[in-house]
Amino acid sequence: MRRSARRRSTGGRRVVAASIALMLGGGGLIAVNTYASAGEGWGQSQNQTLGADAAASTIKCPEVANGLSEVPDAARPEVDKELAAMDSQITEAYQRFAEQKEQVAQDPKFAENAVLGPLEDKRTASLDRIATAIDRAGERPQGLESMAACELQQDDADNGGQDGGDQGDGQDQGQENGGQGQDGGDQGDGNGGQAGNGPEQSDFVDIQSVQPNVSNPPAQQNASRGTFATDCGVNENGKFNPDNVIVAPGVANGAHHMHDYVGNQANDAFASDDDLANGQTTCVDQGDKSTYYWPVLRLQNGQQENDANADGGGKDRNVGEIQTPSQVTLNFVGNPRSKVTAMPRFLRIITGDAKAFVNGNANANASWSCTGFEDRQLKDKYPICPEGSQVVRTFKFQSCWDGQNTDSANHRTHVAFAEANGACPNGFRAIPQLVQRIVYDVPPPVFDGANPSVFAVDSFPEQLHKPVTDHGDFINVFDQRLMNKVVNCINTGRKCR
Repeated sequence: MRRSARRRSTGGRRVVAASIALMLGGGGLIAVNTYASAGEGWGQSQNQTLGADAAASTIKCPEVANGLSEVPDAARPEVDKELAAMDSQITEAYQRFAEQKEQVAQDPKFAENAVLGPLEDKRTASLDRIATAIDRAGERPQGLESMAACELQQDDADNGGQDGGDQGDGQDQGQENGGQGQDGGDQGDGNGGQAGNGPEQSDFVDIQSVQPNVSNPPAQQNASRGTFATDCGVNENGKFNPDNVIVAPGVANGAHHMHDYVGNQANDAFASDDDLANGQTTCVDQGDKSTYYWPVLRLQNGQQENDANADGGGKDRNVGEIQTPSQVTLNFVGNPRSKVTAMPRFLRIITGDAKAFVNGNANANASWSCTGFEDRQLKDKYPICPEGSQVVRTFKFQSCWDGQNTDSANHRTHVAFAEANGACPNGFRAIPQLVQRIVYDVPPPVFDGANPSVFAVDSFPEQLHKPVTDHGDFINVFDQRLMNKVVNCINTGRKCR
């Protein structure tokens, strides 16, 4: 696959900004209540209602994975396969919804009969298979069938977007005025962008209009103040795929969006721990065979990438030129209250939520900023950077581990964020915290004129390329020698590479 140069393009693109008017009979309301699981969180989740004459932008379904805290090991392969199938079902339903928006607008029952009803039937069957698989190896879960129904959701960006609040890991990177949008222009209904599913103008904000909002808990006497940096490149060799071996092992295109990979080069949907242990690495220190990956950033400028007709790319409404980062820094830092302990090999951590636009922000955990302005962090907006400043994505991964498990059924509960004062929750111990910073040299967004262009992360198609859906994935494949060095450097307050 071609890796795009970081350049401005003169090619035009077609902007799709048509509004989808969903007429509901009798002027009734459909309540769209966000399913938000407990987790690292930024604050309260949003509630939306969709009434007569409201603009329906996407499809919202309950996130089944977040409700599965206990899945027997013997059942996990089948459960993961069904969860991935349910993601595909939503993708297919969204495609049908988007392609038939005129019928949706004209016939109040069309969305239910042609989109939501068939989707619920498929989800019901998958949920039954999940329950049966768990029942074979343990106790059958109750109430899963209540998560079958999906709804249409309105993009409320015009009303200020999602609330700011506190970023996870107890480190306040909240966007106090994160609901600010740009003035003027057509705000649309979330269906702008080169592929007709976002982003739109209201997803961007001028970083210079944001007040500084970063604070960190003060270090205590027993703090671990050191850092360890690993250099694994910027994916200059162009390793991409739309898989996610953590969430959807054994399922090709399990992510429905393209990932950048640095570090381990054996990572795809079918990679086992042995494959990762024996894989090649782009890291300078060959003792680090960890895999670090995140959704690619694209410039939606009317140009097509080599994946324009491929899964994860154009088939999933991820279009435009993939941008190679100008810089990627991978730092492991300590804890403000205690020493850290070694991560177990093959520990899996996901930070952020690829479905945060419809799930709510309970598990969202990525921030956006600009070089020279990184004391100002955005959560649900892309930054508009001034001339000479570059776009920055930052992920602060969970820094507390349960001491037993390298993964969990929902891929979250085996790790946790530290509390506001830096302490780990009861039953968890501090581990080196991965802080991932990705910098891009991309032009500022252009919303009108002959050649409009915007940048956006890849996403599930129904997530409308919202910045709040950004996320990062990590599997620890440090050898023991290097992990010991990491822990020693951090605990003794040194800076090491």
